[in-house]
Amino acid sequence: MTKNYKVDYESPIGIIEIISTDEVIRSIMFFERDKKETLRSVEVDLPLVLTECYKQLDEYFNGCRQQFTLPYEYVGTDFQKTVWDALTQIPYAKTVSYMDIATAIGNEKAVRAVGSSNGRNKLSIVIPCHRVIGSTGKLTGYAGGLWRKEWLLQHEKSIKNKNA
Repeated sequence: MTKNYKVDYESPIGIIEIISTDEVIRSIMFFERDKKETLRSVEVDLPLVLTECYKQLDEYFNGCRQQFTLPYEYVGTDFQKTVWDALTQIPYAKTVSYMDIATAIGNEKAVRAVGSSNGRNKLSIVIPCHRVIGSTGKLTGYAGGLWRKEWLLQHEKSIKNKNA
């Protein structure tokens, strides 16, 4: 059985729980935690992939990273994996609609299924589901909360504008 490791990353918009094996990242999710619970910090005996993910998230939030270079795995249907692969093609600080993703994967009628797959993404930020918005331009659905989605989009735009 594969061992999982966990660490908490304290982002500007809440705790992110990172889960990995010895070789791949499995989950990067916002995690609501009781204030009494202790955060799991980076320790010396954690796998390199986990400490690297922590470092890359830190660089992202500090405006020094726009792309992630981490080995990860996601578990889902073939359709979900196709959607998640398409999400990785959305440029930093840009947004696309659910219809754009459906079109990109060659299934224009699957807009709702794209939305559902987007919501099941367990690799927040790294697989940038926050960059998908409604066709009207409104922010819709985000497992971490719409306020976080809005923050992430504004963060990326401000970094992009600063570097332009």
